[in-house]
Amino acid sequence: MSVDGPERAHAIKRRGHIVIVGASLAGLRAAETLREEGFTGSLTMIGDEPDQPYDRPPLSKQVLLGMVPAEHTALPRRREIDAEWRLGVPAAGLDLDAQRVRLADGQEVGFDRLLIATGVRARPWPNESERDLDGVFVLRTNGDAARLRRRLAARPRRVLVIGAGFMGSEVASACRELGLEVMVAERGPVPLVGALGGVIGSVVARMHREHGVDLRCRVTVTALEGNPAGRLRRAHLSDGTAIDVDAAVVCLGSIGNTDWLAGSGLAAGPRGVACDAGCRVFDVNGIVTDDVFVAGDVARAPNPLYEYNFLFLEHWGNAVAQAEIAGHNMISCGSARRPHLAIPAFWSTQFGVSIRSVGVPTFSDEMMVMQGSLEERRFVAAYGHRGRITAAVAFDQAKWLDFYRDLIMAAAPFPPSFVPVDRPPVMRSMSPEFPDPALPSHGATVTITGHLPNDQRVVFTPARA
Repeated sequence: MSVDGPERAHAIKRRGHIVIVGASLAGLRAAETLREEGFTGSLTMIGDEPDQPYDRPPLSKQVLLGMVPAEHTALPRRREIDAEWRLGVPAAGLDLDAQRVRLADGQEVGFDRLLIATGVRARPWPNESERDLDGVFVLRTNGDAARLRRRLAARPRRVLVIGAGFMGSEVASACRELGLEVMVAERGPVPLVGALGGVIGSVVARMHREHGVDLRCRVTVTALEGNPAGRLRRAHLSDGTAIDVDAAVVCLGSIGNTDWLAGSGLAAGPRGVACDAGCRVFDVNGIVTDDVFVAGDVARAPNPLYEYNFLFLEHWGNAVAQAEIAGHNMISCGSARRPHLAIPAFWSTQFGVSIRSVGVPTFSDEMMVMQGSLEERRFVAAYGHRGRITAAVAFDQAKWLDFYRDLIMAAAPFPPSFVPVDRPPVMRSMSPEFPDPALPSHGATVTITGHLPNDQRVVFTPARA
């Protein structure tokens, strides 16, 4: 790696070649930021999908409901980026020393600066033969959404949703809105337990059941069975029962798209690519690189509000904010660079209820309902850790979240000392009831994680006498 400095940063800004691997939300917003801030060099966008950048949140909502075709979810452009687009061919390798990205078709693309924005992919059903049955789906890409929409429009007799995280719950909600019979299998005690805890997860469980979902918790799917023609017909459950199903949607979380970085020397693994607060990637020995940056769902970045733990965020807003920081820092140096210190924020709509969060709910050991009522499913709950507020979750009360965001940023005390509007008759601190982090759960959109200890290249040599 070349030593970074003002002269080199200026040269790259004027006539350098920047390569962005990942042509989705983070990649597009970073490219726009580069051009907005005066980058006049050449820009190459590499993407494994054949489509121009599109928006993913509508896929599990408007697209499944037939309100918007999957091909009409293109992201709006803030400006032209004057880039070479190399779509439909994924990156297959990275040579850090030569500063070249190798593509799956054997071609190579050199760079002066590289942005990794490859995001995540849906975790597939683990049994490959069962995964290939006609009727087994995942939901991540617009192609996935289009295929699932066609199957739902054909009115299957029963849909099985495997996993009750945010994606699984949104799919179940869409199925019920379409009038379809749906069963949800969740290995945890309640939906969203890995993301929001058992207290709020119990509220979501009631929502499922009141809207006609056959919700089965503490149950896993052990096998998917097809007919002789290879079409899904039955699912076998861990409680010994079997149910007839025409479609199954696998919602088991995601995996970082980092396979192409194997052997590159970067701190990359299934839970993303580790970087500093300025989006510069660490190598496997924890040394920051000067020419390789990361942004979006695939990034793992430290946040001082959460004791400098690495946060792995699958949030739309985080992808945009981090991409803008990465784009700025790629053509800046020294004190001109900025840190990415945004507060995580997330939203979901299920069964007609707007669910929004700020902060990191999993970084907590207490919670308190501050406004409204759990029973009425209209409330704001604050989360705390070691005496300070760390997150807030709102059901149909989004207007208050900016206030709680300010409290989180100020490290305000928990329990909060103010008297809230619409306070419940009894306010008490309670456990949020998160599962043991050592146990698998579905649906966490924020994961606190460190560097993989088994991915290390440091070699200690004994001193010679």
